Amino acid sequence: MAAFRDAATSTNALAAVAGLVAGALSMAAGEYVSVSSQSDTEQADLKRERGELASAPESELAELTGIYMGRGLTPELAAQVAAQLTAKDALGAHARDELGLSAITRARPIQAALASAAAFAIGATPPLLLVIALPLTALSWVVMGVSLALLVGLGALAGHLGGASKMRGAIRVAFWGAVAMAATSLVGKLFGAVG
Repeated sequence: MAAFRDAATSTNALAAVAGLVAGALSMAAGEYVSVSSQSDTEQADLKRERGELASAPESELAELTGIYMGRGLTPELAAQVAAQLTAKDALGAHARDELGLSAITRARPIQAALASAAAFAIGATPPLLLVIALPLTALSWVVMGVSLALLVGLGALAGHLGGASKMRGAIRVAFWGAVAMAATSLVGKLFGAVG
């Protein structure tokens, strides 16, 4: 019996590790593709802006002046600020003030992919440890319960860090986590993988 439990535990642990690795890679790939698309859009916007600055500098200066006037500067001060910023770094001024791009907010696909993979792996580690430590008879319910409790905590933390309601964040994350678990369980039952 102990040998069967060890074999079953080893099989479940191997499946859990495979799920953690596959999930982390999947999250990283999805994030990389998404943020790469954003980066491509940013680069295309900058290329177009560079062309407009080369072909119509006066029009671009007037556009920048209008942006500053829209923010509350007098026409004279807006023209002066636009002229000085254009002289220093025309593309940088238009990227920041017209396109809303800055070095801080610029898309970084690899950084986003690594962060997403790490976040997934960290979140998947507690259930993985439960798979290794618990008897198989209690495994499903305990892993679901602990996972939901962790989701509640993470949702509350996200709400707190974002300055929103901790309760709303906890409920939202726990609800969608429960929906995902239920859908996964239903698919498993449909295909005979879950008893």
